[in-house]
Amino acid sequence: MKYATFSLPPDTAPRLGIVRGDRMLDAAALGSADRPPATLLELIQQGPDAWERMRRLVDRAGSDAGHPIAQVRWYAPIPRPAKNVFCLGRNYVAHAEEAARARGQDVKIPTIPVIFTKAPTTVCGPFDEIPVDRGVTRQVDWEVELAAVMGRTARNISRENALSHVFGYTVLNDVSARDLQQQHLQWFKGKSLDGFCPMGPCVVTADEFGDPQSKRLQLRINGVSKQDASTAKMIFPVDVIIEWLSKGLTLEAGDIIATGTPEGVGMGRTPQEFLADGDVMETEVEGIGVLRNRIRDVNC
Repeated sequence: MKYATFSLPPDTAPRLGIVRGDRMLDAAALGSADRPPATLLELIQQGPDAWERMRRLVDRAGSDAGHPIAQVRWYAPIPRPAKNVFCLGRNYVAHAEEAARARGQDVKIPTIPVIFTKAPTTVCGPFDEIPVDRGVTRQVDWEVELAAVMGRTARNISRENALSHVFGYTVLNDVSARDLQQQHLQWFKGKSLDGFCPMGPCVVTADEFGDPQSKRLQLRINGVSKQDASTAKMIFPVDVIIEWLSKGLTLEAGDIIATGTPEGVGMGRTPQEFLADGDVMETEVEGIGVLRNRIRDVNC
């Protein structure tokens, strides 16, 4: 199953959708006797019985049900997460090396996952523009990432059971203000500017997505390849991330965990490259889809 959040003109209210081929099914129009969940977050929180009911409704829908995808407006699958997005830093060896070189530091490969977060207000849609206030940052960078969406609330999750707690996976671009990262000596502010977390275009359920450690990640700027790697190169795979993050910390249904970016970010290039007004980022994860986000300079 591929879940999305969408709207149709002239009604701009976001609604829960299911992507099936070139059509978007409206969860509210699938004919359930019960009130269908209004959002993906609500569906996830209702648990496996609700997921199975939705699957049966989709299976019964006719081939012409729903709306042509070309007619819909897409939003982030979870437009407003209940709390901060969890993120991993330096989870690929080559990226850890390029980050150290860019800062003139010795390379230190993490021995435990490096965790930071992005504010919920960073989240935007898969095809939205990314607003950049140049009075705040002059060094906007890109980071393609696979993100896991938790399906069950738990803590102290074992590695063996970790993936069974995942509802599905989505594409995330951890857009970053590198100058703010340097100025603040930590990552939160530079990662949390408004619109700096495009996500989507859908959440693919874990059963359909398959092995999260065998997927290709790509990012292009104005059609030019900048990142191209495999999730197989993660230092800490998804199950280890969940095991470590959940130690003494409750992960809730609907929580989003971005799993880190591979090499090829602008900061690590010689000379360094940063995003300019009008640049278009295409952020892709195999088996999920592509985000297309244009940088738009704004005066705030």
